[in-house]
Amino acid sequence: METSRKVPAQIREIDVYFIPSPQSKDRIELGLLGKFAAEPALIEPFRNAATIAEIRSCMNKLFDIFAEVKRQTKADKNRIPESELPRLWILSPTASESILNGFRTSPDEDNWGVGVHFLGDYLRTAIVAIHQLPSTEETLWLRILGKGRVQQQAIDELEALPQDNPLRSKAIDLLLSLKTTLEVNQNIDDEDRDLIMRLSPIYEQKLAVAKQEGIQEGIQEGIQEGIRAERRNVIENLLRVRFGSLDAELRRIVEPLLALSPEEFTPLLLQVSREELLNRFLRDLS
Repeated sequence: METSRKVPAQIREIDVYFIPSPQSKDRIELGLLGKFAAEPALIEPFRNAATIAEIRSCMNKLFDIFAEVKRQTKADKNRIPESELPRLWILSPTASESILNGFRTSPDEDNWGVGVHFLGDYLRTAIVAIHQLPSTEETLWLRILGKGRVQQQAIDELEALPQDNPLRSKAIDLLLSLKTTLEVNQNIDDEDRDLIMRLSPIYEQKLAVAKQEGIQEGIQEGIQEGIRAERRNVIENLLRVRFGSLDAELRRIVEPLLALSPEEFTPLLLQVSREELLNRFLRDLS
């Protein structure tokens, strides 16, 4: 028996912690994903099916946030209602019945549709089984995060969107960043290989468009600028995926990274720490 046992503190990182701005009037329609983001939210997406341990770990992060909010409101002598606490959304490409039953989840199809499974009210947590979501425009931006046929169909729908759709180009850029990440990973499964093959024609098409735009201008430099712009886009997206955002320090190393080939800068951006990247490239600039 132990009394007053110490629990060691552990630093955990939340994938996405989103608080909507009450002042913002411009809203981008994101369907079901946008509905998730209508209130303070922790969003934890998984490339492979979330395990029991991973779901518990996500919930620990949520409870840490609850404790932080409580400390802040106590200092301000205010009390935040339960309904205003952030909600955790665990995005899993698949979720077995044993997982859903083990966490005693229940659906709320009238308000959220099929595939969204809620834990008890006070736990403020939901498991989103992406493979169960209906194939509608409302769920497109979540199904892109799925795997296998679910993701393949979502990519087909994404490509079919009008060229002037503000989210189409952004989503394709992020998918191509995922393609690059998977290509340097030594331990990928058959589904990831299929995804790389599915995205390869999109990548070639983007390069062809960039080259064609340069040709149409009749300037050889246009071709190079198009390719350079595409490389810049890939580098910036990799930095965002790796470090969460592109701040002023990271923007300063984009130019020197452009001097490297994709084969050189891709492993660096995926494997080297932020501090090492800044030290290496900012030192070269000084």
